[in-house]
Amino acid sequence: MRRAWPALLLSALAIGAHAAGSGDNWTTPAEASQFRTTPSDAQMLAYLQRLQQAAPDQIKLETFGVTPQGRPMTVVIASHDGTFTPDAARAAHKPIVLVQAGIHPGEIEGKDAGLMLLRDIAVTDKYPHLLDHVVLVYIPVYSVDGHEHNSPYNRINQNGPESMGFRDQAQYLNLNRDYIKAEAPETLAWLKLWQAWLPDFLIDVHTTDGADYPYDLTWYTEDPHKLDPAVAAWQRKLLVEQAIPAYEKLGHSASIYLEFKDGRDPRKGIENFGSGPRFSTGYAALQNRPALLIETHMLKSYAVRVHAVYDLLRVVLDHIDRDPTALLATTRQADADTIARASDAHAQVPLTFKPDPTPTPYELKGYAFTQTHSDISNDTWIQYDPSKPVTYRINNWNGLLPDISIAPPAAYIVPGEWKTIIDKLDAHGIAYRRIGHPMKEIDATAYQLDQPKWASEPFEGHLMLQSFTLQAHPEQVTLPAGSVIVPMNQRAANVIMELLEPQAPDSLLRWGYLDAVFEAKEFGEPRVLEKLARDMMAKDPTLKAAFEQKLHDDPAFAANSRARLNFFFMRSPWYTVQRVGAYPVLRVDAAQLANIATK
Repeated sequence: MRRAWPALLLSALAIGAHAAGSGDNWTTPAEASQFRTTPSDAQMLAYLQRLQQAAPDQIKLETFGVTPQGRPMTVVIASHDGTFTPDAARAAHKPIVLVQAGIHPGEIEGKDAGLMLLRDIAVTDKYPHLLDHVVLVYIPVYSVDGHEHNSPYNRINQNGPESMGFRDQAQYLNLNRDYIKAEAPETLAWLKLWQAWLPDFLIDVHTTDGADYPYDLTWYTEDPHKLDPAVAAWQRKLLVEQAIPAYEKLGHSASIYLEFKDGRDPRKGIENFGSGPRFSTGYAALQNRPALLIETHMLKSYAVRVHAVYDLLRVVLDHIDRDPTALLATTRQADADTIARASDAHAQVPLTFKPDPTPTPYELKGYAFTQTHSDISNDTWIQYDPSKPVTYRINNWNGLLPDISIAPPAAYIVPGEWKTIIDKLDAHGIAYRRIGHPMKEIDATAYQLDQPKWASEPFEGHLMLQSFTLQAHPEQVTLPAGSVIVPMNQRAANVIMELLEPQAPDSLLRWGYLDAVFEAKEFGEPRVLEKLARDMMAKDPTLKAAFEQKLHDDPAFAANSRARLNFFFMRSPWYTVQRVGAYPVLRVDAAQLANIATK
C-alpha cells in the first residue's frame, strides 16, 4: 500500500517556501510540484546557480568531474563565511562534512532535500548559523548519467516521484560498488575530490527496498570492529545519543538498518547486510572516517522521504556545528593511530569479518502481516496490513567480529611491470617511492596462490575470485627499475591493505586484475608427458604412491586422462619455472625496508 501526504499539507509547504523567499520565489522544483516530480539535472543546476548568485559568500558551485556521456559533475561548497577551499577549512579548524545524493539516481531524496536546506541556510535565513563552524561539501547528484536515464519504471518497489533515474551509470556500473576497484570515471573524479577535501564525515543518502514498516527512514554505520576506536565512539555519540533522538522529537520515526534474515517473516530477526570497502561507508571506514548511510523508506510518499532527509541532515549538521573540535580531534587521532601502527610489531589488522553468533534484542515497530502460499512462485507470499501496527521483539544479528587478521608489513613492493596495480594506488592517492634503477638481492616475503575458483556469473563486469589457497614464503628477488615501495606509515594504510592483500574481500586479486598469474603458458604434449610420468615415478617411489592413492580416492581425477598427466607435469621443473600462482606483490619488514633504503 502506498501512503501520501494530504494535498492540503503539501500545498501549505509550497506556500510556506514561497513566502520565505521575501519577495523572490525560492520554492524548489520538487516543492512546486507538491513532490510529485523531481527536477532534471538542468533544472537543478539552474536553481543552484540562483542560490549562488543570491548568496555568493555562502554558496559556491564547482565541477569536479565529467561523466562517460560528457555531463559535468557538480559539487556545492557551503559555508557561513566563504570558507570555500580545503586549505581555508583546515586553517579555520572547521570540520568538513561531505553529503552525497543520487549515487543511485532513482533514490533521489537527498538532491531535493539538499536544495531546500541550502536555501534555508543561505537565502531565507531559516537556519543562518547551521554552518558557522562546519564546511558542507554537497554532491546533489553523483551519478548524473543515471539521473538523466529517467523513467517511471526504474524503481518498481518505490512510491514516487512520478519518474526517476536509473540505478547504474552509463556503463552499467553500480557506483556504490566501485569505491575500491575505481573503474568508473565518476569514481575516479570522486576520489580526487575526496583526496582534496579529506572530509571528516561522510553522509550517503539512499532509498531502501524490502519490508513495510512505519519508519520514515533507517540508518547504518559500520561495525565498531571496522573502525578506529575514536571514530566508533564519536559516531555512536553523535547518532545514538544525540542526532537520532533529536530527529525523532521532530515527529519522525527512525530505525537502525533493517536487513531481515528472511523477507517472508520479519520475526526471524535482522542481520548485517554485508557492507564492505566497495560501498561508501565501508570505504570511509578504511579512510579512518565516520560515515552515515541514510535509507528512506520506499513506500512513504516522496514528500515524507524528502523531509525526513532534510530534517536528519539539519539535525546532524547542527550537532557537529555545536562541537566541531570533537570531530576534528577524532579524525586526527584515527589517522595518527593508523600511522603509529606501522611501528607496532604486534599489530594485527582484520581483513575479513564474520557475524557475531550472539544476537542482541531489538524492538521492531512493524505491521501485522499474512503469509500465504503462492501458486505462481511456489513460495510464501507476505502481505502487510499498515492499518494494524504491531511491535515485534526480534533478534538483531548486525554485530560483526574479526575473522581473518594479519600483521601488516612495513611496506609492500609492487614490481614496475604491474602498472595496473600502480595505477590503482595512484587513484586512491597512496604515497610510494619509485626506484630508478634495478635492485638486486632484495629479501622479501612472497605469496604462492593455488587452487583458484571463480564465480560462475559476472558481478560489476568481473568474475570474482571466490577462493584460493595461500602460502607465504621468503624470497630473494631482483626489482626492476620503476618498481614502487609502498610504506605503511601513512594514514591510508588500510586502503593499501585492502588493495594488495589477496585475502581482503575487495582486493585487486579478487576483482580479477591479476587473473593472469594463474595461467600456465606452456603445456606438455600427452605423448611427452607419458614418458615424463614414467621417468618421475621410477626416480621417486613416494610420488608413485601419491599418484596411486589419488587414483583410488578421486574418481573424477581417475577418469580424466589430462588431469592424470598433469599430476606429473605440475610437479616438474617445466611447470614450476612458469611460476603459476606467484603473487607479484611482495611484503617487507622493517629490517628489509631499511636494507632497501641503503641500495
